[in-house]
Amino acid sequence: MKSNVPVAEAINDETVLPERVREALGQLIGVAREGLLALSVEVGLGVLRELLEAEVDQVVGLKAKHNPERTAVRHGHEDGEVTLGGRRVAVERPRVRTADGEAEVPLATYEHFAGRDQLEGVVLERMLSGVSTRKYRRVQEPVGEAVEQDARSTSKSAVSRTFVQRTRDLLWKLMNRPLADLRLAVMMLDGIELHGRTNIVALGITTEGDKLALGLWEGSTENAAVAGALLADLVDRGLDVEQGLLFVIDGSKALRKAIRQVFGNDVPVQRCVQHKERNVLDHLPERDRDTVKRRLRQAWQDNDHDIALEQLNTLALELDKPHPGAASSLREGMEETLTVTRLGITGKLKRTLQSTNPCESMISTVRAINRNVKNWSSGEMCLRWTAAGMLEAETRFRKVEGYRGLANLAIAIEHDLTRRRNAATKEPTTTLTM
Repeated sequence: MKSNVPVAEAINDETVLPERVREALGQLIGVAREGLLALSVEVGLGVLRELLEAEVDQVVGLKAKHNPERTAVRHGHEDGEVTLGGRRVAVERPRVRTADGEAEVPLATYEHFAGRDQLEGVVLERMLSGVSTRKYRRVQEPVGEAVEQDARSTSKSAVSRTFVQRTRDLLWKLMNRPLADLRLAVMMLDGIELHGRTNIVALGITTEGDKLALGLWEGSTENAAVAGALLADLVDRGLDVEQGLLFVIDGSKALRKAIRQVFGNDVPVQRCVQHKERNVLDHLPERDRDTVKRRLRQAWQDNDHDIALEQLNTLALELDKPHPGAASSLREGMEETLTVTRLGITGKLKRTLQSTNPCESMISTVRAINRNVKNWSSGEMCLRWTAAGMLEAETRFRKVEGYRGLANLAIAIEHDLTRRRNAATKEPTTTLTM
């Protein structure tokens, strides 16, 4: 026979539910008025309390039950904290000590939820997304007034300390990443200026087409000493200087000099054609730019190295008289704008490696996350923010276009290095005149 008593009335009937259950439900009903998330938080904290007590029973044994082999005993409760999203909230945690009272017995459940990794992760994510330390509390999830009142680690100074420590950890991770087992096909170098300070960054592309942030170095300008220090650091971390490696740079003489100092004269270097195009066009009046741009791109698209080089030389000769500045800019490092073509790389991979766009993309992420920084107080701060941006960009990396041709590139570089080194070791023959 079905009961006609409504469910709500049954719940409110004191004869149906024990007092402890009714009391708990009453508290939950009050929290539920603040929203579903607040209700879920209160339920979750209740479950945590039950899990802690269950672990105590497991370690110590049930209450009021004699156990002569007991190795641990209950030792009351004390105030504790657990991580809840981007804050620390108070909980009452049970304590357990060894039976002889000599040492505290840690509870795995409490240690897991009390860990700060999640808190640091939330702070890092929000700061990198553009949330300032002043507005951090405003983006917190509504977890209930009672919980929020006692929450900690949400003040401006606390968030700042957490972010500084996390970015220091990221900087250490980046600058200590081992490179000995890494098989690189390409390394791209570029500089980023942050309010008068310059960081030179390195991006690697493996033979499988994966992009990887390699490291960075800070200096006052993009000079050869700073770039050389970065490259030397990469070598110290295990990067093989003998492996075939293509360097792609924006045309900076300082970067080119540093590569020569650390890796020698024989390594192939590709100058970014987009930077070269801008440099040449900057010397031309508006009326001549479209024509010169078209001829530059036509030469760089040609897969025959000799024909492409001839086209560029012809263009430079034509520019000599009317625009000598443009001609001089084109001739500077002209052959290195065709390095990829000389190595026989075509198609999508050629377009990818003719410019520093992959590295520029990583740098754009760095600029995006530090757009709200108004005061760069130190070089260490620049390094921390740049490293955090580089590793953030790394999480979004995809394989480079045309990556299937990277194995052929590595072989072509090895052959090119062998040819150049063999040519350099040949002693010129001398003829004696009697």
